[in-house]
Amino acid sequence: MASETAPFCVTGAAGKGGASPAHARPHGHVVLTTRIHDALVFAAGAVAAVLLLLCFSSLLAPTPVPNLVAGPSLPFPTSFPQHQAEDDDSDSEGLYARLAARPRTFYDDDAGLSYAVDRRVTGWDAKRAEWLRQHYPRGLRARRGPGERVVMLSGSQSYPCAGDGGDHMLLRFLKNKLDYARLHGMELLYNTALLQPQMVAYWAKIPVVRAAMLAHPEAEWVWWLDADAVITDMDFALPLATRYKDHNLVVHGWDREVYGARSWVGLNAGVFLIRNCQWSLDFMDAWASMGPASPDYARWGKTLMATLSDKPDAESDDQSALAYLLLKNRKKWGARTYLEHDYYFQGYWAEIVDKLDGVAARYRAAERRFGPALRRKHAEGEHALYAAARSAALRKKDGGVPGPDGGGQRASWRRPFVTHFTGCNPCGGKPNEIYSNETCADGMRRALNLADDQVLRAYGFRHAGPLKDDVRPL
Repeated sequence: MASETAPFCVTGAAGKGGASPAHARPHGHVVLTTRIHDALVFAAGAVAAVLLLLCFSSLLAPTPVPNLVAGPSLPFPTSFPQHQAEDDDSDSEGLYARLAARPRTFYDDDAGLSYAVDRRVTGWDAKRAEWLRQHYPRGLRARRGPGERVVMLSGSQSYPCAGDGGDHMLLRFLKNKLDYARLHGMELLYNTALLQPQMVAYWAKIPVVRAAMLAHPEAEWVWWLDADAVITDMDFALPLATRYKDHNLVVHGWDREVYGARSWVGLNAGVFLIRNCQWSLDFMDAWASMGPASPDYARWGKTLMATLSDKPDAESDDQSALAYLLLKNRKKWGARTYLEHDYYFQGYWAEIVDKLDGVAARYRAAERRFGPALRRKHAEGEHALYAAARSAALRKKDGGVPGPDGGGQRASWRRPFVTHFTGCNPCGGKPNEIYSNETCADGMRRALNLADDQVLRAYGFRHAGPLKDDVRPL
């Protein structure tokens, strides 16, 4: 080819007319010598590049973070290496000295910091601000990018499920949360430890949420999802900086049901967002004080039954306690709590799953109508860009899909954000008596496959059907 042979045609420092044919070296001799030289140089460079790459790949490999199963690792501005061979203690004293010389933080105050729910933490806003100043002197967003930091929390029991297939179903529920966290730059903490032995069943999440707030001062929000909650719209992004900017707690519910009807089912405590601040720590302490670790637990059960209009028993459960706190302390707690009902912040599965096939069909039809741009193949890392474009197209009155982003309880065909399989008890093996095993199992598989298809499209596949485990190429 001309581009390959042209440099070899002219070999000397000739004038404008080039070298004289009588004094020029034979063309073949010049080409052979030069190519051998270049080949040797190229080979040496390639070997050096490979060695350099191998060296840096071992240095730059991320450090595993226990319990964090998704999301980016925290870029703490440390100067000491994160990996050290077990038999290499040559710099152990230097590393220890660096750690000892680091500025003291609230973590060094044993008396003022407790992860237990029965010991109050004070001054958290100032402590957290100082920690952020020390670790992110140019600001958290300068190091971590735009958007408010969120830690997603979920969990299940530490022992195997009693029901057949329960552990496999929990694995699929975990994968669903893992996928969403990866696509939206969140960290996922999945807990199987009972942090407070007396805080059992649905109360177990409160010590986990409280401990996560203290362990992650870089997080602005902590987002709890019950193990049986499925994120069914992978495109939806929580409106943290807009809709919830003036609130510290977000729960699915209705003002008229909580404050008017005084109903214990006027909200759902299985999915909630809570801001990482002193208000929230105080709220969690108040909430926990009504739980089984409290000496007043039995009395609280009677109080809840007498106060809430439709509570069927005298047990103090987390959801009734939450409704009571908002109802009786509306100025202190209710004013900073957003009862979300304009979209499926969490939706009751029984009113959702029968529509999911129709929802998926409408989405496919809308993408075809809006042309190939929305269906272009792209890297998974570009998910946010394509998700925003799809959402904007779907909102259009002409050719879109009716309903709000995140679904809703109106005549909507938009994907529900979260589908909560409350009452199905996938791990326990026996659902609530008003549901059948088959109804719950089919509903969970349908919701999980709908969510999984949104992830698989970046890899060129989708499920062969709403209830099929095998996949096929797009």
